[in-house]
Amino acid sequence: MTDHIDDASRTEAFFTLHHRLPRQSPGSDATTRRLLALAGPLPDRPRVLDLGCGPGRAALLLAAEAGAEVTAVDLHQPFLAELDEAAKARGLGDRIRTVRADMGDLTGPGFPAGSFDLIWAEGSAYCIGFATAVRDWQRLLAPGGALMISECVWTTDAPSAGARDFWDRNGSLRTLPETTAAAVAAGCTVSAVLLQPDSDWDTYYVPLAERVESAGPTDPGMSPGMEWALAATREELAVRREYGAEYGYAAYVLRPADPRWTTRPETAADREAVHAVNSAAFPTRDEADLVDALRADADAWLPHLSYVAEAPDGSVAAYALLTRCRVGDAPALALAPVATSPAHQRQGAGQAVVRAALDAARMHGEALVVVLGHPDYYPRFGFGPASRHGIRPGFEVPDEAMMALVLDDSVPVPVGMIRYPAAFGV
Repeated sequence: MTDHIDDASRTEAFFTLHHRLPRQSPGSDATTRRLLALAGPLPDRPRVLDLGCGPGRAALLLAAEAGAEVTAVDLHQPFLAELDEAAKARGLGDRIRTVRADMGDLTGPGFPAGSFDLIWAEGSAYCIGFATAVRDWQRLLAPGGALMISECVWTTDAPSAGARDFWDRNGSLRTLPETTAAAVAAGCTVSAVLLQPDSDWDTYYVPLAERVESAGPTDPGMSPGMEWALAATREELAVRREYGAEYGYAAYVLRPADPRWTTRPETAADREAVHAVNSAAFPTRDEADLVDALRADADAWLPHLSYVAEAPDGSVAAYALLTRCRVGDAPALALAPVATSPAHQRQGAGQAVVRAALDAARMHGEALVVVLGHPDYYPRFGFGPASRHGIRPGFEVPDEAMMALVLDDSVPVPVGMIRYPAAFGV
């Protein structure tokens, strides 16, 4: 019987079972590199806080390839000793500082506010909860900094009873839209989401399964804690084999929302102000009239994706609209127009309202957004050339100006021509 085992004994047994394994959660060097690229431009010598670092696979890569100064935090001293040993062997001892601390209590003098350019947590935030991690770790970021936090999520809206039973006892998973909503509610915007490939699970589980198998059946000399760890791991491996298509790890790149601007869906009371902002932001009233025409198109208009940013006095400072279009035969979203009143331009209002609209699209389960716009502006939101995905407009434009953003890479990206609502006139 293992019901009487205390949490400390279980934790120690779990760490012991994972000691000297290649990984302590699903992941790969390739995924770490992709996430590093998604985190955006970093300073030449970025200050990185790796939380729940384990023996430091990510910390070593970040130090070696990003030139980062890494503060690596874990509660398990043997993991930190293993990381210190590896860092010295690779000539990275001056780049990695290990700290034994609780990621849920980063309040000491070693963790002042605004002291890190990037916070990294691969497969570890579950220890304190995703929403808690997002809420509490933001204060540690320097201006322009980002968080990378991975979280296990449902990849189906109807998980099997067996999968749900297991995860209800071991973490209560959310869907991707629900996880996005948790990040937004905690004060962040989503810069990117990457659903990790199945191969990341194999990298973790294959060596772990071999170790569990080598342990054999329990014996009289085995500690109750290790009996529990082996039984729990065998169940976890079995659940993955049977239900692995129903859940996965999603890695989120997050940034604190701009506190200067309150963003929200438009209301009926905003319509006149929205028209005025679009009229003032562009040389003609065409964009303002476009919004009115789209609002009258029941097939195109999505009221929850018509967003405003409020100025401090409550007036509408900026506007962003996402409407239903199609790529080939698949539903997608078109971002247009985006407008900022002249009095509030170049102050971040436009960026804030675009990020809020894209977050809302993610929360409603949308998968793809297209935009025709300036190639120096929209890539900051994650947009890239639509042609890379086999997506094209039905009219001639410079390739770099027609862009697409994949919001959910768990579904195939559609290929084909963009079909805009009739109001666009194309």
